[in-house]
Amino acid sequence: MATIKDIAQIAGVSIATVSRVLNYDTTLSVSDETKKRIFEVAEELSYKKKTASRKQESGKIALLQWHSEKEELEDLYYMSIRLGVENRCRHHGIQVVKYFQDNYDDLREDEVQGLIAIGKYSSKQVKELSAITKNIVFVDSSPDEEKYDSVVIDFEKATEKVLDYFLEKGHERVGYIGGREIFKDKTSKIEDPRERMFKSYLAEKGSLNEAFMYIGNFSVDAGHSLMKQAIQEHGENLPTAFFTGNDSIAVGALRALLEDGVSVPDRVNIIGVNDISISKYVFPSLSTVKVYTELMGETAVDTLLERIEGRKTAKKTFIATKLIIRNSSF
Repeated sequence: MATIKDIAQIAGVSIATVSRVLNYDTTLSVSDETKKRIFEVAEELSYKKKTASRKQESGKIALLQWHSEKEELEDLYYMSIRLGVENRCRHHGIQVVKYFQDNYDDLREDEVQGLIAIGKYSSKQVKELSAITKNIVFVDSSPDEEKYDSVVIDFEKATEKVLDYFLEKGHERVGYIGGREIFKDKTSKIEDPRERMFKSYLAEKGSLNEAFMYIGNFSVDAGHSLMKQAIQEHGENLPTAFFTGNDSIAVGALRALLEDGVSVPDRVNIIGVNDISISKYVFPSLSTVKVYTELMGETAVDTLLERIEGRKTAKKTFIATKLIIRNSSF
């Protein structure tokens, strides 16, 4: 595993700065550009797979991003997918032009062979994108699996893995801190499969207490404030285990527990989702469901190339996940 010293050397900053950035220290004053450089280096160093060189190919594809660069700093999941796409394109000698959802109208002016759309898109947006190119791969969503290629994660299965682990360890009070999203064009809210599965699975087991569920957004700040709320509301009856919708929420929740003197994992266990690079560096190191985000990006590029080369039938690819237990649970 790469060390904080390794990250600091490559990013050109101090070890202390790296440590504080990776732990989302709110008292640290550094630019978003510095944070972005540190996070990208950390993600790249955690990406161990090396690809052999290949004969250069001509071509250009568009990469449409769900999150802005600033939003990526709060949720490294999408940054990691993007890096997987970019690395795979370099491997194939393909030029990548990047767009965000607020400027993808410019895509019409660019001559691209195809499009990789990371994130979630409304029916209206999907229709607009399909008018630009028929060669589209959606990553992290599947708006129409009969028509469009997609690369996705089974987050319901990932949630089940975590809940089975908690129940097998004897936890009777299990909480959830998650987030909800809305399409960027604000046409509707997006149902989250982790929240849905948490409720249905624990209800089936007779272990659901909706008073232990807290919903905000997928950020460190939300995790911090919602865990503070849980501590205040439940006191000694605080759940002994929490599943969080992503690792960013988990980092904020860990900080809240530490501030209130709640021992992790002796009193409260925490498991997140994604296994972003910072999960190894926070204290205590975070147990999480590993999502192979780089592989998602790689697979999206390979799937798009198949489309460009003539495949007509839509293909939906599920990437497996793996439960990784570190020091925030036992």
